[in-house]
Amino acid sequence: MSGITRRQALGVAAGTAAGLAAAGAAHAAVRTAGPRAHGAQGTASVPGSFDEVYKGRRIQGGPVHDGGHGGGHHGGHGAGYAVRIDGEELHVMRNADGTWISVINHYEPRATPRALARAAVTELQGAALVPLALG
Repeated sequence: MSGITRRQALGVAAGTAAGLAAAGAAHAAVRTAGPRAHGAQGTASVPGSFDEVYKGRRIQGGPVHDGGHGGGHHGGHGAGYAVRIDGEELHVMRNADGTWISVINHYEPRATPRALARAAVTELQGAALVPLALG
């Protein structure tokens, strides 16, 4: 005997099913976050700027037009986008479907850079963001 009752097994199965349903709904929400705006050349528009304190951390984001690192080389199609947490750059990339990922949330796309920055703060759990050294 395994020591687990049928009632306990059913409870675990129900909890697992509920968790999977919630995860599926969250994934669908990211995928259907709304239509992407397109510019005159058919490229996705760059989101506006933000600057706020979230869970005690200052998060900032905005378009960059320098073409250099500054978050711009992967930030989107055309103009780039930079995100900072407490002044340190969070490397972000825009996916082809318009969602955003970062080095912290690489497999958990978010609909906007602001949502991505908030998710990164949550994931950091108070730890400092260490700058990413590229090339």
